[in-house]
Amino acid sequence: MAKIKTIYACQQCGSQSPKWLGRCPDCGAWNSLVEEQAPTSGPPSAALRTSTNAPVPLNEISPNEAGERIVTGISELDRVLGSGIFRGSAILLAGEPGIGKSTLSLQMAIALQESDQKVLYVSGEESLTQIRNRAQRLAPEGSELLVLSETNLENIAYRISTESPAVVIIDSIQAIYNPALSGAPGNVAQVRECATRLFQLTKENQISLLLIGHVTKEGSVAGPKILEHLVDVVVNFEGNIEQHRILRTVKNRFGAANELGIFEMFSDGLREVKDPSGVFIDRERRPAVGSAVVCSYEGTRPLLIEVQALVGRSNYGTPQRIVSGFNQRRLSLILAIMEKYCRLSFGVHDVFVKVAGGLHLDDPGIDMGVAAALYSSFLEKPMLPDAVYLGELGLGGEVRAISFSEKRLMESQRLGFKRVFLPEGNAPEAETAARLTIGLTQIGKIDELLYPPSE
Repeated sequence: MAKIKTIYACQQCGSQSPKWLGRCPDCGAWNSLVEEQAPTSGPPSAALRTSTNAPVPLNEISPNEAGERIVTGISELDRVLGSGIFRGSAILLAGEPGIGKSTLSLQMAIALQESDQKVLYVSGEESLTQIRNRAQRLAPEGSELLVLSETNLENIAYRISTESPAVVIIDSIQAIYNPALSGAPGNVAQVRECATRLFQLTKENQISLLLIGHVTKEGSVAGPKILEHLVDVVVNFEGNIEQHRILRTVKNRFGAANELGIFEMFSDGLREVKDPSGVFIDRERRPAVGSAVVCSYEGTRPLLIEVQALVGRSNYGTPQRIVSGFNQRRLSLILAIMEKYCRLSFGVHDVFVKVAGGLHLDDPGIDMGVAAALYSSFLEKPMLPDAVYLGELGLGGEVRAISFSEKRLMESQRLGFKRVFLPEGNAPEAETAARLTIGLTQIGKIDELLYPPSE
């Protein structure tokens, strides 16, 4: 009997090594290499030579063959996916435990079933009774949704082939295992092989696939990185201590990336937030020290969000720099720019910056708003409560132009703000300017922000 060859695979990145190592040479994770059976390779299959698939000229493919959307009926979810589920696509939904991944997927499955789309909901973590109890809160009148409690990949593949659903939901990919492979469910080899098999099965039959995935303690998707490359859409489910839940697109082959969907969690499931800007700002704002409103462009829509800053005398040798919802290195850049060009010394002060509402913002167009909040807290002088601050800061102290400025201006006006501070390079076009009733103050250098015009 031939000896079974083994390898050591990293549980974080999937890197393989012929011997055990304490630290992965690729991703640097410690104690992440686990022994697995090496895959065997044989001669090429005859099916490769007799395949009926043939190249097709692009201009001969009809729009229907290129794919169509399946509308879920949940508008915030459809927005994040790019106007609905692209038929035949594979979607990965990842998030923290208890964030609401199963609740959202079950709500979507029930809504699709009610719109005459055949859906197969496969759960590897819950029994049929548990799913029924949760569905009772979401759809008390009941549903004809097909539900399967199974973890064996072969049984799942058989049911998909016999039922021929339009959409398949797997909850979760880390709970599914292939009996032909060694190792427990959730390890790199099992996740990789199960996801690849399901992906091939759904692509061949034009079935839309939704995989629910776990995340690691660092916040990344658990399993091999190839899982994120394999699927068409990657969606992260984020949340905060309140009832709000944020759905963010990380990758989308059929729509805009970095799109946001906002939900609220209630006892009867997740409800959509129709006006997200109203969630992250106080409509009746009063002058407050260390507070400024910015307009961040997320995906395909602008969001008005409050940024808060606290600057205080440090009690330690090294001052603290703590951020929530903002990049810490970008904060260091903004502080260095303000020290050089605004003559403000932060060297002996602790600095804390927070984005209200639990959002994480990477848009460079909010730099001037962060600087305004820091300036307000440093001098204990409130900024204008009815103003919005737009602009990216350059290392020379200049305020650089930003993208989608006109949409940001219209959103600021819609929510009742009276003034917008924006870069000189973002003067609105004549057509947009004619519709604006909001006051515009253009700024070329960051030090001009210290002397706003009086009312």
